[in-house]
Amino acid sequence: MSRHGENPEAALLDTAGLHRLVEVLIERGYRVVGPTLRDNAIVLAELDSADDLPRGWGVDVGPGHYRVRRRDDDAAFGHSAGPQSWKQFLHPPRQRLWAGARDGTSDAQADEEAPRYAFLGVRGCDLAAIATLDRVLGRSEYPDSSFVGRRRLAFVVAANCTEPGGLCFCASMGTGPAVGPGYDLALTERLEAGVPSYLVDIGSQQGAEVLSAIPHRAATSEEIRCARSDVAAASHRMGRQMPNVNLRNLLIESRESPQWDEVASRCLTCGNCTMVCPTCFCTSTEDVSDLTGEHAERWRHWASCFEFDFTFIHGGGSVRQSGASRYRHWLTHKLGTWHDQFGMSGCVGCGRCIAWCPTGIDITAEMNKMADDA
Repeated sequence: MSRHGENPEAALLDTAGLHRLVEVLIERGYRVVGPTLRDNAIVLAELDSADDLPRGWGVDVGPGHYRVRRRDDDAAFGHSAGPQSWKQFLHPPRQRLWAGARDGTSDAQADEEAPRYAFLGVRGCDLAAIATLDRVLGRSEYPDSSFVGRRRLAFVVAANCTEPGGLCFCASMGTGPAVGPGYDLALTERLEAGVPSYLVDIGSQQGAEVLSAIPHRAATSEEIRCARSDVAAASHRMGRQMPNVNLRNLLIESRESPQWDEVASRCLTCGNCTMVCPTCFCTSTEDVSDLTGEHAERWRHWASCFEFDFTFIHGGGSVRQSGASRYRHWLTHKLGTWHDQFGMSGCVGCGRCIAWCPTGIDITAEMNKMADDA
């Protein structure tokens, strides 16, 4: 029996409980990946314990700007999206597909055992991005076996956002700040007198089994109400917002807009936006051999539609040669034709492409300009 006012459907962890969560996941054979402070950024890396979390650190972000800063509390998840996304663990940036020798022996990468990851601190936007990759790579006509294996084994501990960053616009994309389906456990970090506690929602039977191995108590109705209220309030404090129009139709109508040339005058076609995007999935392959010619390998690596040779056709050169045409293709696909191809948007509102653009091009500002012109 729960105590008066407690709700058995949600639990509450203290800081010791969060530490125990990481320990239990490691004990169950997972490689726990979460945010940690490294090289003046909050990055995603394998954690040895909850001590590795960036407790007491936040970030200040803007177009082409990212800085870590000290907080005045001990929040572990008091920061917005960093330069990396969970995509790199499910869809690696570089992966060997095959290796062979002149004597006829070969080694297929697909035969290797997929790593068992536990993702800790997955935001609503990134959880939606994982679902997008699942649709594109996992449930397509020809699914990617490497992605399917990694995703099937992953344990997801999501984190509801209560403090959106200056470039977040997940609310206008329908992906946050509350996390959607697809998690095993979901945390909402709350601070009282600077001390954090964590409301826990269970999303799967596997999540319930992990929680049962961690000291916790049932949350009271008031604790649940306050946590839900904090998350709901965050949706009104977004740093950015997409125009409230049909983005797909707007991009079709704006195909010949002079704005594409204006953006191209600032765009370096460096591809940073596609590299940090949690849903961009394009790849290319290359074959390499050693100097003796006795050993050869085939590698797959991320590719960007901003690369000049991305649309290269033998005998005909590249289809999209101008920077304006490449930027238009990327944005139109991401927010428009992705709906036709996959039945969903390719943008989850994380704001990474704005922060990590060297010239500070803002996808929300460009779309709002187009909406105003239209």
